[in-house]
Amino acid sequence: MTRKIAFLACAGTLPGSPTRRADAFEHDVQVAALRGGLAGMDATLTEIDWRAPLDALTGFDLAVLGTVWDYTDHPAEFLARLEALEAAGVMVCNPAEIVRWNADKGYLRELAEAGAPSIPTLWADDPGADDILRAFDHFDTDRVVVKRRVGAGAVGQFSFTRADPPAADWRLGQAGMIQPFLPAIQSEGEYSLIFIDGQFCHALLKQAADGDYRIQSLYGGREVALEPDPADISRAAQVLAMLPFGQAPLYARIDMVRLPDGQLALIEAELIEPYLYPRQGPRLGEMLAAAIRRRLG
Repeated sequence: MTRKIAFLACAGTLPGSPTRRADAFEHDVQVAALRGGLAGMDATLTEIDWRAPLDALTGFDLAVLGTVWDYTDHPAEFLARLEALEAAGVMVCNPAEIVRWNADKGYLRELAEAGAPSIPTLWADDPGADDILRAFDHFDTDRVVVKRRVGAGAVGQFSFTRADPPAADWRLGQAGMIQPFLPAIQSEGEYSLIFIDGQFCHALLKQAADGDYRIQSLYGGREVALEPDPADISRAAQVLAMLPFGQAPLYARIDMVRLPDGQLALIEAELIEPYLYPRQGPRLGEMLAAAIRRRLG
């Protein structure tokens, strides 16, 4: 029996879209890797917008949350769609339960309390200028980063210094988190360790363009494949083992940065729609396809 698999995307990433994003090439690379991995399996892979009519989506056996990169602007609608798919018998990977937990970066506080290696963080319902000024003293630092609790790709992220603080009336406008700026982001980079069905697949180092600290390709970031130290793999695997779910997610990208003490600390556990860097991990498509096969039985 031919299994039907959906690769859920959005208008900004689907091929042929008039509003296609500059980084949508990542969609093409990831789809090609998965399609290649599925080549030996009696299965079809269809790229489709997650907002397509429900009837167009319920005919699939399994839906991969691929490049649904606009979900952060419509989190309630997105979650409701995933729940509707699951209710219709479609296996969603990763499932709505994981998406609900992972969509708000408050999960980082939960993992930190469980013992995950973490970056010191202040949490605020709507960070303002006074919160930033207090954070400089709290962290004993001259630079901080402010992130949305619900967001992705460094969108809506700010960095302030004591010499260039926010205006007195500045506010983030939504729930956020404040962290000390870690120099290793610029001097070394951000590590991504990719796991498929709980098994380590590959790793890479993401480095920002000169003069920037954001490592995403939209901002000129570059990626370098690497063979991580076994201790670093173990540290990421420990984070994966702390996830509050009975089964390992189909895919997980554990993003980490080195602290001044030399240890890697968690930036994010990306479980919803992370880019999985197939170019740096030639086994990715094969491992994903094998994991999908196991799930479908």
